[in-house]
Amino acid sequence: MAGLAITLGSGAMTNTIAEVGDAACIIVAGSSTTDAHPIIGYQVKKAVRQGAKLIVVNPQEVPLVRFSDIFLQIKPGSDVALLMGMAKVIVEAGLHDREYIEERCENFEEFRESLKEYTPEFVSDITGVPWDKITEAAKMYAENNPASILYCMGITQHSHGTDNVMAISNLGLITGNIGRVSGGVNPLRGQNNVQGSCDMGSLPNVYTGYQQVANTDARQKFEKAWGVPLSGDPGLTHTEIFDAAYTGEIKALYLVGENPVLTESNAAHATEAMKRLDFFVVQDIFLNETAQLADVVLPAASLMEKNGTTVNTERRVQRVRKVIEPVGDAKPDWWIVSAIANEMGAEGFAFNSAEEIFNEIASVTPSYAGITYERLEEGSIQWPCPTEDHPGTPILHTGKFNTPSGKGKLMALEYRPSEECCDFDYPLILTTERNLYQYHSTMTRYSDGLDLLSGGEHIKINPSDAEKLGINDGDLVEVKSRRGDLKVKAKITRRSQEGVVSLGFHFSECPTNLLTSSALDPLAKTPETKVCAITIQKA
Repeated sequence: MAGLAITLGSGAMTNTIAEVGDAACIIVAGSSTTDAHPIIGYQVKKAVRQGAKLIVVNPQEVPLVRFSDIFLQIKPGSDVALLMGMAKVIVEAGLHDREYIEERCENFEEFRESLKEYTPEFVSDITGVPWDKITEAAKMYAENNPASILYCMGITQHSHGTDNVMAISNLGLITGNIGRVSGGVNPLRGQNNVQGSCDMGSLPNVYTGYQQVANTDARQKFEKAWGVPLSGDPGLTHTEIFDAAYTGEIKALYLVGENPVLTESNAAHATEAMKRLDFFVVQDIFLNETAQLADVVLPAASLMEKNGTTVNTERRVQRVRKVIEPVGDAKPDWWIVSAIANEMGAEGFAFNSAEEIFNEIASVTPSYAGITYERLEEGSIQWPCPTEDHPGTPILHTGKFNTPSGKGKLMALEYRPSEECCDFDYPLILTTERNLYQYHSTMTRYSDGLDLLSGGEHIKINPSDAEKLGINDGDLVEVKSRRGDLKVKAKITRRSQEGVVSLGFHFSECPTNLLTSSALDPLAKTPETKVCAITIQKA
């Protein structure tokens, strides 16, 4: 598993956002960047204006397709076949960077041998994309350097999402694009401080800075810092927590800043799991749909009502400064957690400010060791930043990779179909998407202005599918999956390919995740929300 550290260790961009604008070629895979990450979308368009080549890989015709040189409209869940097919083209045409591979990579021969199964016929059949178009895209990526790959949830939210990411890493490695300016493999985080949350050890298998729970030295360091014994066994992932609550293994839950009634895959299952808890606490800035299920609701301060730091998708640590005093009884999240811990008699929570907490973070986290509030007053810093005289690290892996050998491991991958498949009863595939004007159900629905711009959901259907189903634009339709059903208006559009429809998940009036699958990637435990078999009929 050592090779996973290249791209999965932190889930962060290897390069900076600004560098995207100077790339010679960009692959955007599984991302509607101008909707979900408009600042990065701007950099992509800037690069195109300067002559860069743009390849878009997506089941849907997303807005960036208008700016692209090649659009690979793949079938949902076929990413590994496409990416390994592109790697096959590059290697067989001799376009791989032999010197880079020799010096900085390992496992090339096994990787090259695995490409034999990705024949043109196999890849085209699985992806639905003609081989000559795949060949053109592969050569375009290999021949225009530096080349950057951007990807998002359309790559990761699959039962084989880890394989998808490793296939992307393979492309970056064989072309020598990882560790160079305006190149890299760049995952785009789904929310503004997801990176910071993961950096702080919110994943069940790591402490801060991705120090492994199972590593004895790391665990002993934190035991000494915190003065308590710690388990060496990783905890449960996000999705597994709801499964454990459903079965009664988990009796109480403390939920902060999340609305799983609308955002969790297979949402009816998650909602029932929360209802079965003996005790349920929600801490949030709004009384959202999930908070209404809670036994206790703790009012949290919003972004403008507190001091602290956030970390964005390019690993950039930035200050957040309070603009107004918290409204009503709202308090900063750190204050609430500390107050509860102190009331319970716990040691180590006698904090008086966010800065004090940050100082502790830096003391136990090597990648943050050189970052201080004093330095952040002068500007943001990208980790890793090991000492106070270190400038920060804009580009990762410039000299070596974070693996035992220091080399990037090329991964031999076997194509696996999605767990969720169509059949006679459920003949269409639903994939989920983001919305430029609305965000994650709770965050934006309290703004009348945003509701004027986008106040409701529509299911996007290809004209051919709509004709077969007798559905007209604007018709109210009933959508059913193996897990749930809902009603929503139809929008007939060629943005959707035949056999594939799409929905956002931002509206309580259209709880899309009642439909989606919670089949998990075996390693990352990410649910397969991007592939959901459904049927549609007029309501």
